[in-house]
Amino acid sequence: MFFKFTKGKKPSLRTICAALTAVFLFALGNLLFKPSSYSLDIQSTPAQYNIFNSQLYVQGPPTQRFRDNLRNDTKYITSWGSAGWTNDVITYGNLIYLALITERIPIIPKFLSNHIDPSAPPFVFEEIFDVPRLSQAIGIHLLQWHEVKDPESQVVDDLGCWTVWETVQRHIKVPEPRRSPSLNVLKLDISWTRTPAWVELTSPSIHHNHASFWSLASLGFPEARSKSLELSLTNHPSSQHQVSLPPDDHVLCFDLLYYVSAHHTWEWELDYSPAWRFVGQHMRWTASMEKIADAHARRAMNVPVTQPTPPYISIHIRHGDFSKQCEGFPVDQCFAPLSVIARRVSEVQEELRTRKGIHVTHVIMTSDERDPEWWSDVRALGWTWVDYAAERTEEIYGKWHPVFLDAIIQSNGAGFVGTRGSTMSTLASRRVQTWHDGATRLVSWGWPGADDH
Repeated sequence: MFFKFTKGKKPSLRTICAALTAVFLFALGNLLFKPSSYSLDIQSTPAQYNIFNSQLYVQGPPTQRFRDNLRNDTKYITSWGSAGWTNDVITYGNLIYLALITERIPIIPKFLSNHIDPSAPPFVFEEIFDVPRLSQAIGIHLLQWHEVKDPESQVVDDLGCWTVWETVQRHIKVPEPRRSPSLNVLKLDISWTRTPAWVELTSPSIHHNHASFWSLASLGFPEARSKSLELSLTNHPSSQHQVSLPPDDHVLCFDLLYYVSAHHTWEWELDYSPAWRFVGQHMRWTASMEKIADAHARRAMNVPVTQPTPPYISIHIRHGDFSKQCEGFPVDQCFAPLSVIARRVSEVQEELRTRKGIHVTHVIMTSDERDPEWWSDVRALGWTWVDYAAERTEEIYGKWHPVFLDAIIQSNGAGFVGTRGSTMSTLASRRVQTWHDGATRLVSWGWPGADDH
């Protein structure tokens, strides 16, 4: 749309107003009548990443002893995972949230592959999660252990830390700290001090095994720390050097931060979860990981190179170790049948159609099920999946990637159907809802008819 004015002659006020009105109406019409579509947002990122430079919070390159690289004018916080990759993601999300409320710099370890294949090397946090984007979104810098201490260092460092596990996991016959394989990798010799009983989220008469965020946070401040250390708290000398140290104040550290909540147990399943809202939702994938996952998903759906990635519904069905929770029911009666899962998929398709005007026909299954007949039934429903063996994914990228790519493909669905009680499904559901305004369902299981509704 163009408006031509006579050369050398100023347009009248009426002409200018008419032109501006026309431009406004044209733009408004484009906005109102633009057809609804599904857009996979994997590229939009905050600007000005350069203002978040983690190197401002260390003395320089990684050192042989971690303390030599810490700044005296900065306080830090750290913890370590030991509960499988998805649970460790939650653990590190909780760690970063604690860093926010204690005003400390988090030091994040690498992911360890004990649950995948012990031969797989540790995987760096920043290679799966976009750290500059995360820092920009939450407003603090993040450090990683390999930036602080030289990964090749053979120097064993002494450190005093709090054990939360020993306090809240009272069902264990012999309470002790939760030791992580990361400590051996980092050459850390920890002297553990048991946290006070008041860090528990619920009353001591209720055994929910969770600690409170703010109770743990208080231990990072002088008054609560001093009063706690005046109590007769159990202290465990370090395993190698046999030294007994109080919990460090410069580097506040805890053994395992998976079982931590603000108000309710298993809080990442709930929409108000502060750790999810203030940290987890900003833990976006790196662009390189997104690209690899998108390529795998496109090939699974047989999408031509010339066409964009279509909207799809992702599914995560966890069987495997969940069979131990079937409590006497045969597995075929304990787990939800594919007909029940298909009903949930139909519900998601209908919601996407009515709420967003998106007609989704592609469905991608992810599962640890090994029965070939079950997968044949999945194919009979018209659904697909990524064949990592045929793709040679492990051979090309490494043993971690099938797990990573499953999580990314799940998160990028226009809709999602998952397994209730699985943390992988919990995070996929949260991501689809938050990142794509998607429709989600979690399938109940455990007995015949568990998902009837």
